[in-house]
Amino acid sequence: MNKLIDLAKILRSKNSGPFEITLDILFDNPEYYNRVVKSGVINVETICQLYNLEPKDISNIIFFEKAFGIKITYNRTVSSGTFRDRDVYGAQQHAPLMDIVIP
Repeated sequence: MNKLIDLAKILRSKNSGPFEITLDILFDNPEYYNRVVKSGVINVETICQLYNLEPKDISNIIFFEKAFGIKITYNRTVSSGTFRDRDVYGAQQHAPLMDIVIP
């Protein structure tokens, strides 16, 4: 078993407009990408647990086989740049993904 941080080349987050965050998981190895996808660990339930979200808050989880990438988009609890926003650019939201264990 490995953690996702050990398999992915890039884990990053960013705004997807002022009301959403996008998480990108990118691989440079098709074997690692396929292993993560086949594990089924990247799903709505996992993302809800990691980010304290409800399933309705997740807009998309998209698997891009040709690019060896996974894109997850979820609704922000507070819009970017407003009162109580802790990360205006959404650039520091990928950390919870690092410790996901991949069988």
